[in-house]
Amino acid sequence: MWTPTLPDTDQPKYLALVDAITRAIESGELKVGERLPPQRRLAWNLGLNPSTTMQAYREAARRHLVSGEVGRGTYVLAGSKEATLFRLKLPAAQPALIDLSTNVPVTDEHSQDEVHSLGSLIDSGHAQRLQSYLGADDLAFGRAQGAAWMARRGLNVAAESVLLCGGAQHGLFMALLSLCQPGEPVLVEAFTAPGIKAACRQLRLPLHGVALDHHGILPDELERMARATGAKVVVLTPVLQNPTSTIMSPQRQLEIAEVVKQHDLLVIEDDVYGALTSTPPLTRLLGERGLLVTSLSKTVAPGLRVGWITGEPAVLEQIDPHAQATHWGISPLCLAIAGQWIKDGTAQRRLAWQTEETTQRWRLAKKFLGSALYQSESPSPHIWVTSSMPSTQLAQACRAAQVDVVPAEVFAVKELDTHAIRISLCAASNRAQLKVALERVADIIK
Repeated sequence: MWTPTLPDTDQPKYLALVDAITRAIESGELKVGERLPPQRRLAWNLGLNPSTTMQAYREAARRHLVSGEVGRGTYVLAGSKEATLFRLKLPAAQPALIDLSTNVPVTDEHSQDEVHSLGSLIDSGHAQRLQSYLGADDLAFGRAQGAAWMARRGLNVAAESVLLCGGAQHGLFMALLSLCQPGEPVLVEAFTAPGIKAACRQLRLPLHGVALDHHGILPDELERMARATGAKVVVLTPVLQNPTSTIMSPQRQLEIAEVVKQHDLLVIEDDVYGALTSTPPLTRLLGERGLLVTSLSKTVAPGLRVGWITGEPAVLEQIDPHAQATHWGISPLCLAIAGQWIKDGTAQRRLAWQTEETTQRWRLAKKFLGSALYQSESPSPHIWVTSSMPSTQLAQACRAAQVDVVPAEVFAVKELDTHAIRISLCAASNRAQLKVALERVADIIK
């Protein structure tokens, strides 16, 4: 029976057990589909209260590491590696570790925008409205500002063609939930974001990866996979693709749009990074076959939790037929701040700051890692670093050097022999810390 050794630290025992499960999955000690010990037996072996192991198993299930069924037990989920990215990390556990594993924007420590916005709301006398549910005026304002934000991306859409959502991940989930039936195949890039993989697994939508190169997915491969699987829905990130950071070229966009038209596909475009570039979204070429999801999370402020979905009215009607499913969880306060920032130019100014900071960090990465960068033409908040070492071995070597990165397996739709890792440049607290981390990674690759 699998019985881990738990460290003697101040960390809660249930979290220590969850970390042990995580490590066992990452190392292969616990295999996909393997059954974990019964909670009471494991508690007895570890000298724990059964409620502690129960809490640990529940937390492991919440992180999509395992799945428990009454009468059958608890089993390791397939592809659960990517779920480790979403776990809550305890900073004090490894104070020397530079964590570059999660895609987050840079925080401007000198910004006073939030303070000014909150003060303005109080001075305007509208603060009391924030205690209520979103009203019709709030929704109309949020949709109008979403349309204005997308106009800066080259999409001229009416406010009526925009749905509010609680961030891009929520928007993607709602689109997949509404437009796909369990068991229906979905096409994605061969390496895709962990959030997309997790959403499709939760919705029981089998994923099929489409091969890609430095310009995005290959048109011939998209056509071949559409024929082979019968899939009608494709989820893509054409601009600053996660994890490879590739940008679909104008010619490739035209070629993909033609395949989409020929096979009557529906493309759900994740454009959450797009505003960091001047490249327009693929959706503008797709008409009724395109659905764009975006937010302010990676470019302006992740804490606002406001995003938008835009597409043809008939498709939006399928996603939110009662005009409430996508926006019910949005905080009136967050929406008020987000809308005001877009209206008065604060969001654009913060985007410009984020773009410049991202560019400086990307140049730093290019300096130290050079030819190891898969995409070295356009600044990106994350980089795909190739090496002669197997990806898991490379990630482990980086962690031994106190730098946390993500191996290729986390993003792969199926088992692929790829020697690459993703590094999130904006996760470092400052450029000096990033420089230290990049130097360590460069030494390992050399």
